[in-house]
Amino acid sequence: MAGGGKAAEPRDGWFTTQRLKLHYAEWGDPAAPPLLLVHGGRDHARSWDAIAAAFADRFRVIAPDLRGHGDSDWVSDGSYEMADLVADMAALFPALGVERAAVVGHSLGGNISLRHAGLYPERVSRLIVIEGLGPSPARAAEIAAEPIVARMRDWIARQQRMSAAGQRSYDSIEAATARMMAANPRLASDLARHLTIHGSRTGADGRVRFKFDPAVGAMSPVDLLQTEKHALWAAVACPVILAYGRESWASSPAEDGRATHFRDARVEMFDDAGHWLHHDHRDAFIAMMRAFIG
Repeated sequence: MAGGGKAAEPRDGWFTTQRLKLHYAEWGDPAAPPLLLVHGGRDHARSWDAIAAAFADRFRVIAPDLRGHGDSDWVSDGSYEMADLVADMAALFPALGVERAAVVGHSLGGNISLRHAGLYPERVSRLIVIEGLGPSPARAAEIAAEPIVARMRDWIARQQRMSAAGQRSYDSIEAATARMMAANPRLASDLARHLTIHGSRTGADGRVRFKFDPAVGAMSPVDLLQTEKHALWAAVACPVILAYGRESWASSPAEDGRATHFRDARVEMFDDAGHWLHHDHRDAFIAMMRAFIG
């Protein structure tokens, strides 16, 4: 894997939440301080392999597969609500015997981790959120201004389209890797192949399909109010790093005002990096983690 060490193969584990069986990968000494790595949408636990390798000598590194991702169960109705995703993370702590942990979350995983830390501040010692605050204030205002009828109809139409389309398949791992690289052009080819190998499975028909449920792309049209999100952010008691790539589509919370809603947060910008900045500049990201987490 480019830009980092090779991780030892993790131990596989499962826990149950809301009648779903969810998978997690684990590295390091089970008695060591816990470090949780939470992936983003349409990703999987093994995308953290190189970062896990950098910390497994002194942490119990745990990387869960979110519901509908990796080797975790899909929901039967294809509806993925943020409240349920946060409840899954809340269930993970007691299920794995974790009382307090450092947490790193990317994108959707960062959003989940942040809400969980606001609900259970005593559980989180350090938090790094990689582009996980959700829409910018300007975009959030646009969404809020859209009539609920239009938002609901659009969501229903997307759900119906995904149900009718089914899951896309590929001739080979190489073809699936090419699709991965087309969607994420900053990825090194060896990393894209690693992500594809661990994020896909080959069916009885010989076709390769990504493990994530296609329905995870149609999140609910109804979410917390902005004021409620701000209240959760303000409830986070631990130090927080909000990490952003300068070449990402996401706006910086240092510039749009969102960082001011935290008790103890700083924004770290990564030059020449996009939304997957922990892949784009892995060594620099690991160095930041070491300085912040230990």
